[in-house]
Amino acid sequence: MRAMQDELIYDWNEAERRGPVFPRPFELHDETLRDGIQNPSVVDPGIGDKLETLHLLDEVGVESTDVGLPGAGPRAFEDVLTLCKEIAKHKLGIRATCAGRTLEADIAPMVEVSQKAGIPVEVMTFIGSSPIRQYAEGWTDDKIIDLSVKAIRFAVKEGLPVTFVTEDTTRSKPAFLTDLFRAAIDAGATRLCLCDTVGHVTPDGVINLLQFTKHVIAGTGADVKIDWHGHNDRGLALVNSLYALEHGADRVHGCVLGIGERVGNAPLDLLLINLKLLGALADRDLSKLAALCRKVSAATRFPIPIAYPVVGEDAFRTATGVHAAAIIKAQKKGDEWLADRVYSGVPAAMFGREQEICIGPMSGISNVTYWLETRGIEAKGTLIKAILVSAKASDHNLSTEEVLAVVDRHKKTEAKEAAEAAASAKDEPKDETPVVKPNGKPIEA
Repeated sequence: MRAMQDELIYDWNEAERRGPVFPRPFELHDETLRDGIQNPSVVDPGIGDKLETLHLLDEVGVESTDVGLPGAGPRAFEDVLTLCKEIAKHKLGIRATCAGRTLEADIAPMVEVSQKAGIPVEVMTFIGSSPIRQYAEGWTDDKIIDLSVKAIRFAVKEGLPVTFVTEDTTRSKPAFLTDLFRAAIDAGATRLCLCDTVGHVTPDGVINLLQFTKHVIAGTGADVKIDWHGHNDRGLALVNSLYALEHGADRVHGCVLGIGERVGNAPLDLLLINLKLLGALADRDLSKLAALCRKVSAATRFPIPIAYPVVGEDAFRTATGVHAAAIIKAQKKGDEWLADRVYSGVPAAMFGREQEICIGPMSGISNVTYWLETRGIEAKGTLIKAILVSAKASDHNLSTEEVLAVVDRHKKTEAKEAAEAAASAKDEPKDETPVVKPNGKPIEA
């Protein structure tokens, strides 16, 4: 079967590649319940929705999630603690992290949460590192290094793993980053998180920054991993994240549906989809991904765009006659694999969806026949014609209600015509001319 599939789809993505796309193991990190809800147009979900989101993230195999900023206030602290207790209670595979500034006051609540929940909580302590941020804040290089070292040492002393996060890394100077990274590693940080905080970087910048960071780490001799955290201001967050994984990042961050500050973060769901299609998550079950996206959408009141890949309403819908006919022909072959790919670069079934055929101005007989038969409605020629007449006169794809209205009108018209025909036959005068036998006598009725 695999050989036949390879014959049917030539993959230019792999044509000139030597070796795997992603040369090393990697992890995915979720920021939906922290960076995501900093989006100016969403709401902070209630704890029930957060718990459901946590379980769905675990089901799709995300390795870690930022459960919030416990130092932000009483409600934030209680939500973080509840989420961490849920992880412990149900022995979930997903790990908890918390974000906070490079201040002991922000990290102390994380220590308390870890102790009360009985699980380690990864500290993600952040500070701006770019010249423009330094100028705005009035910070010196020494001030940033001092704050960072103190915060990291405090967390390490309390027994918590530390990821040191440099905000606006992609606009920071190499010389200062070298000093800052070395100081953080000396203080006990086991991860460095490179941030494209304002969505500035291009794929070339991703490669350059990762190569630079790997050289700095190698110079220390320490076993330190690299995270990548990207925003979408230029629309490059997804591709930058894939480049980051290809060129040395050990973990990339994202938010479900790409929600987050301004225009948002790298979309975690699209990362999962592309990694699955690239073969990096071959054994990962992503059938719950659509449910995760719908949950986050409802909980944050952030509508999923109609044309959003995979989970959008139109992702697997077609009303074009040629497209629909190809899908239907594939299904008639009894080949669902073929039907799911003949006009789709993303297999719907892989992500808990299915191909949908609609009826609209560009539809043909195949669309209407399929639509009716899949709903148990007899596809009569006169009914098909009536639906197509309505579709061709429309400026949009017909809704289910609109098609069923045509079906209903057609049934009523058929019933009326049948009744009229019956009545006409009943009222038609009988021919009473006597039938005469050869002998000339009439035959009695």
